[in-house]
Amino acid sequence: MPDTAPTIDLQLPPLLDHGPRRARTLMIQGTASDVGKSLLVAGLCRAYSRRGLAVRPFKAQNMSNNAAVTADSDRPPDANGEQPRGEIGRAQALQARACGVAPSIHMNPVLLKPQTNVGSQVVLRGRSLGNCPARVYHQMRQGMMPAILDSFERTCAEADLVLVEGAGSGAEIYLRDCDITNMYFAEQARVPVIVLGDLDKGGTMASLVGTWLLLDEADRARVVGYLVNKFRGDFSLFEPACDTITRITGWPFRGVLRWFEGAARLPAEDSLALERPAEGDWANGGGSINIAVPRLSRVANFDDLDPLAAEPAVNLRWIQPGEPIPATTDVVILPGSKATRVDLETLRREGWDIDILAHVRRGGRLLGLCAGFQMLGQRVHDPEGIEGEPGETRGLGLLDLDTIIGGDKRLLDLDQTDQRSGCRVTGYEMHMGRTGGAGLERPWLLLEDSQGGVRAEGAISADGRVMGGYVHGIFASDGFRAHWLEQVGARAAALDFEQRIEAALDALADHCEANLDLDALLALAC
Repeated sequence: MPDTAPTIDLQLPPLLDHGPRRARTLMIQGTASDVGKSLLVAGLCRAYSRRGLAVRPFKAQNMSNNAAVTADSDRPPDANGEQPRGEIGRAQALQARACGVAPSIHMNPVLLKPQTNVGSQVVLRGRSLGNCPARVYHQMRQGMMPAILDSFERTCAEADLVLVEGAGSGAEIYLRDCDITNMYFAEQARVPVIVLGDLDKGGTMASLVGTWLLLDEADRARVVGYLVNKFRGDFSLFEPACDTITRITGWPFRGVLRWFEGAARLPAEDSLALERPAEGDWANGGGSINIAVPRLSRVANFDDLDPLAAEPAVNLRWIQPGEPIPATTDVVILPGSKATRVDLETLRREGWDIDILAHVRRGGRLLGLCAGFQMLGQRVHDPEGIEGEPGETRGLGLLDLDTIIGGDKRLLDLDQTDQRSGCRVTGYEMHMGRTGGAGLERPWLLLEDSQGGVRAEGAISADGRVMGGYVHGIFASDGFRAHWLEQVGARAAALDFEQRIEAALDALADHCEANLDLDALLALAC
């Protein structure tokens, strides 16, 4: 990774003079990461949208390897006149969906995609600036503030209400001088703040009072109250704690959001969700087919597997480091990764490569998605050090393919017909690698677009048991999912996966309506 910050060429188009800000704004900050900020904002987005408001989400900076493709970009059209695509965090894409609008680069202008323990790919308004160590990124952050505020004002210009999500904890005061997403952003954007505490984690009183103690007077004054999230049981037992928090901080208690059982039906933002141990040999039990997914160190876009996990016939289990892939596995899926070569080494360090090769020799099936597809080939080359140190890494050798990491990132939305299965395929591509080799002569998919053009996608072995491709989100297509499950020996349920997401968002909005005073919260927005 470079030791100096890449040049930031914003090339911002002039912001139209919209006069006084149209939108009311309200920010949800947390006492820590994973306290439920993203889910709460999604629920509020759907609830206020159902009330007839034009609502938009906003998060200045997100750190996640789960990303979504946007139709807009701040880059000019290409030589063919087509608008390049952008990318944002999938949490903001879900929040946009809750609002009933398309995701936009302006909803999440800065996206960090971790590639190493000390560095990330930096994406500004949908465009990759390159990979930076954390200390270099800290030098860059204030230079991004004009772009962030520009995106925020553009988002406000098309909304009645903008719900802003903070990142991690808003009380990390050692970062205050380079903060772009919590209190400094709230100050610059003139946004009132609600602080969210998490009772499920414990220490809620200490975390809320500690937040107040660490903030200076001006930042304390920006806070218009606090909420308590993920409560189970009799809340009257916790009410004395709220009295103490309010007495010390002066912050009003704005409500408690009880535990939402439907959260598991919505995509998780953070890979921490994958670290929860499975119960027994297979997490779901009762299905007719066992699918094992190795938990890679740089796993990306892992919600690709959510539609399969929702199928009653499927027992899907994430295999944690230190665990072998069970011999009772029917299908192994290698998911996406932000660092293909690093995670090939993860496979070897954990002994999963041996398990996978034995699985294939026994006649088991193997599917690779995006980086997982690259791992199936002979070698992965990274001559420019895009994902880490320059070099090459030996693949699993199960398909006659080689991948070179480099070039422009391919960002593409898909809605096409697979001629092989006869099924509609929706999804997206998001990768920098280019794969070639004789293995591509047997493509996994034959995708036909609306103009009748057909392109081959991915590769499949001669016996049809090892396959892969670059398409993310493919299993959300109900017909294709049913076809693929039939091919691997299972029967799909009559599951409308997209409607399942919509129903979960509606249930989350109902949960917010039932637990919180949404009129009072809206009155706090300004």
